[in-house]
Amino acid sequence: MTKTAIDLVKDAKRIISELEVTQAQVLLTNNCIALDVREHAEFESGHIPNAHHISRGVLEFKILGHDAFQDKQQAILVYCKTGGRSALATAALAQLGYTNVHSMIGGYDAWLEHV
Repeated sequence: MTKTAIDLVKDAKRIISELEVTQAQVLLTNNCIALDVREHAEFESGHIPNAHHISRGVLEFKILGHDAFQDKQQAILVYCKTGGRSALATAALAQLGYTNVHSMIGGYDAWLEHV
């Protein structure tokens, strides 16, 4: 049976850590790095303060060369617009050996509702 993108997101969400916005806000005050995996134009239109940007489509190719992501035990909060791309990105980061990675439920849209 062929899977859809939604199926892939559901599969990822079964194996990753997801945090509500309020939990993410606490984590970000404790030396956690925010990683925005939306497209460049989305990032430019607004993002979490001090977030780093790597689009989901190039994440696996760019993350290891990025200075902020050399410590694979560093806490990382991954977000996108609504939570699908960040779930996939969080699962990919775990496969690359990152051990403290969390996806934000509801993404940047949910973040904006809380600030």
